[in-house]
Amino acid sequence: MGNSFGKLYTVTGFGESHSPAVGAVIDGCPAGIPLSELDIQPQLTRRRPGQNKYTTPRNEADAVRILSGIDRGVTLGTPICLIVENTNQKPGDYAEMVPAPRPSHADFTYKEKFGVAASSGGGRASAREAIARVCGGALAEKVLGSWFGMEIVAWVSSVGTIDAPAVDMNTISRETIDESMIRCPHQKTSEAMLELINNTRKSADSIGGRITCVIRHVPVGLGQPVFEKLEAVLAQAMLSLPAVKGFEFGSGFEGSRMTGSTHNDLFVKKDDTLGTKTNRSGGIQGGISNGENIYFTVAFKPTATIGTAQMTADYEGNEVELIGKGRHDPCVVGRAVPMVESMAAMVMMDMALRQRAVNPASLTYKA
Repeated sequence: MGNSFGKLYTVTGFGESHSPAVGAVIDGCPAGIPLSELDIQPQLTRRRPGQNKYTTPRNEADAVRILSGIDRGVTLGTPICLIVENTNQKPGDYAEMVPAPRPSHADFTYKEKFGVAASSGGGRASAREAIARVCGGALAEKVLGSWFGMEIVAWVSSVGTIDAPAVDMNTISRETIDESMIRCPHQKTSEAMLELINNTRKSADSIGGRITCVIRHVPVGLGQPVFEKLEAVLAQAMLSLPAVKGFEFGSGFEGSRMTGSTHNDLFVKKDDTLGTKTNRSGGIQGGISNGENIYFTVAFKPTATIGTAQMTADYEGNEVELIGKGRHDPCVVGRAVPMVESMAAMVMMDMALRQRAVNPASLTYKA
């Protein structure tokens, strides 16, 4: 089924929005990696609901517990099970979805596919399932940082029609990004975004946005052409996130407006190897990492649950009026930043393990 991601580094998520708990089983993590809950918790805390008035009021601590796969503080090479309890469920908020599917939600499609659907909160279609991704990504980041010094940083680059100016992808940091409640590193743009989100929230509506991510210190050679090119797997990872509607990497759609002579990345000598003078390829050529920064942008739709009355139809086809009563984010992108980073980390970890199996001599590990 579709609840596992990865080939050698595999993360399987479990649990629903209003089940007793959600969590992940991680298989394929090498043995001997120092690990505790303190390595996982920071990213979960960045993702958790109830952070401020610009996010859902659902109040969850999202405290993680490791149930298996470690002994005396190091990984055993066996499956690692992590669990996060749901402590603030309100299934009664979703009574209206029993007779009628909510607009742009997965109520209708899940029920048609499985013959039954979760009675509250969207079940596995809820962004609550992303906790498994964040757990898997946090562990992957720890390993990738130790092996290669790899860094993964994402930030909000737009909300609605408000776009942030370009940032220095070589120096942007999570510390700078987290100074903003919406996780946009440009102060004036951040303030405008927050004002827009607040006005949208007051009008009982929602709005979409975009997240840009950079992956630094990537070794050359990651990616499995032809059907599992690195950008293709990154795209799959990002498009699997709740509410994502678009993905582009490198020059993206803008590259389709250029000529080859202006788009090509010319090679130059960098230290004792080759690099590229520009990086319109986004750090990937032929589906394989080339050692430059990998960067991409992910587009998120407006949250489907809104407090505005909408005329829709029940399962019998009768016209009904629905008002979303569940707790929701007026804009998801601020909390989705660690989700994007986590999925990127899972992809890079899986590809690193696969390259190590194919050609271990091609990888240079951090001293």
